[in-house]
Amino acid sequence: MVEINLVGLGLGVTLTLLAVSLHYARGTGWSPTGDISQEVLEKRASAVPETDFPEPMNRSIGGGAAPAGAVAGGEEGAELEEGGEADESGPADIPEDEIEYFEVEFAKQGETIELANNETILEQGEEEGWDLPYACRQGQCVSCAGQITSGGNSEDYVVHDNQQMLDDAELDEGYTLTCVAYPRADFTIETGEAP
Repeated sequence: MVEINLVGLGLGVTLTLLAVSLHYARGTGWSPTGDISQEVLEKRASAVPETDFPEPMNRSIGGGAAPAGAVAGGEEGAELEEGGEADESGPADIPEDEIEYFEVEFAKQGETIELANNETILEQGEEEGWDLPYACRQGQCVSCAGQITSGGNSEDYVVHDNQQMLDDAELDEGYTLTCVAYPRADFTIETGEAP
């Protein structure tokens, strides 16, 4: 027959009742501290100076080198801010009576079309119904890159409006960013070709 140890059973029941009573007891009234994460983020953000350009040499979308002419706190930068009369016109601002057209051969599409010098290569290719690659449309990535195969530096054939990703060696090899490139001569381009 099974022998029951009354002392062990009594101790087990007592501990169980103690655990249940502690579970349902009210406690000391502790409450957690308030969430200060937003306050900390705002304080940190106020300590970081605001910039208009992405991190240098970052080839991901939204990245790129500092824009040409960007000055890091020198006297020239202060003069530019004080004057406020910086010339903001670019190739897209060419008046209607000064627009020129150039014959551009799109090698992969197998067509030659006339491109105006006041619209980007990407925009005019899309107007033709072609699905050309792009991502940022600001010259800060290489998704829209193409290679001008007519020989020489790409800047002999196009004007880049604030291109931030291609270095001089890549420009010498004919690479261009079609989202910020405005034609200024006749040429042949291979779209979708990144350095």
